[in-house]
Parts: sequence; C-alpha cells; structure tokens
Amino acid sequence: MDQQVKEFFLKYEQANAGSDLSGIDGLYADTFMFGGPKGVQAVRKEDFLRVAPKMKERFSSMGLSETQLQAVETKPLDSTYLLATVVWRMKVRGESGSKDIDARATYILVRGHGDVLSIIFQIDHQDLASVIQER
Repeated sequence: MDQQVKEFFLKYEQANAGSDLSGIDGLYADTFMFGGPKGVQAVRKEDFLRVAPKMKERFSSMGLSETQLQAVETKPLDSTYLLATVVWRMKVRGESGSKDIDARATYILVRGHGDVLSIIFQIDHQDLASVIQER
C-alpha cells in the first residue's frame, strides 16, 4: 500500500471523526465529482463543507457512531493520478447493540504541487443512509 495514500485517508478519518472542516477542506479539490447509486454530480468544495456537518449529524442520529479506515488499495493511473479503493468500517448503534458495516468507496486522487494529494472523484458504492437504516 502506498504509505502516502494510507496517511491521506487516515487524515480523512481523523478529520471526519473530529468534525474538522479545515482538515476535510485540505483533502478535496476545489471542485470534485461525487458518484453514488443515485448518479453523479459535480460538487464545489465550499458547498460540500457547508453540508458536511448536517450529513454527519443525520448519520449520527441514525446510529452511526464511528468510522475507521479498514483497507486501502492503490493503482497509479499515471504520474499524476491514482485510483484508491477504500474500505471504511462503520460502527452503527441500535436498540439491539452495535454492528459493524463495511462501506466501500473508490477515489481518484491527483498529486498536486509539492506532491500533495487531493480527491477529484469519489464514488460511494452504496447508499450509506439506506445501509444504516437496514441495520
């Protein structure tokens, strides 16, 4: 596993856990693509940062209590772009206790100036809200 990519997603994990918008800000390109089961859309980072706290609050109210990086596989696409397939382990609490859910996402990252990585495309392979509700 590319150590730089693993560290990048560990920063993502920490920023998400602490609701650190400035940390999340440093991980995404100014405009990025987001894809999921319901389609694809271009997202401005400033818009994403504005709704991120509401999304976190919604998932928390549904029982999501923790998200941890489980695995990262990388594949260079060329000297600038790379593909990262990530598994996030999510702990969901409910009336009958807590359960772990593995959620998969694929990212295309760009290596920018100073070898800094940024997300330019994120594909969530499941509708997280639906997965949480099913548990």
